[in-house]
Amino acid sequence: MTHESLSPWTIVLGELDEKMGVRILEQSVERVVATMPVAGNRQSFGLLHGGASLAVGEAVGSWAAVIHASTLGKTAVGVDVSATHHRGAREGTVTITATPIHLGRTLTTHEVLLTNEAGQRLCTLRITNLLLDRPIPAGTVEG
Repeated sequence: MTHESLSPWTIVLGELDEKMGVRILEQSVERVVATMPVAGNRQSFGLLHGGASLAVGEAVGSWAAVIHASTLGKTAVGVDVSATHHRGAREGTVTITATPIHLGRTLTTHEVLLTNEAGQRLCTLRITNLLLDRPIPAGTVEG
């Protein structure tokens, strides 16, 4: 199979993504963009929960890796994620954007930015995924 003959994998939301209100705006090897409301994802002090930021950031970064992997007839599994929280959010919509730092045949690394409606950076994640020779069917999610 050649690189051109494979269709990229299409994102399917998981249960947590749906509960968090995640919406996909864009999906390609070059960029995955999603949104998530702050409402419903706050911690007890009324701020966007850091765990929600990590969960959505890991999901978007992993989707980006699987899209790349699918063009190689492979799948991807996360092996490392780290995040830095820069500022809080009490309301509005968060935009999550994953862009590749490295797209290899064995590993991918993506930077994932969470920004508020004013474009201010809320959180920066870096996620590394291992590519495996085990393709997944188009439009499905690994369990």
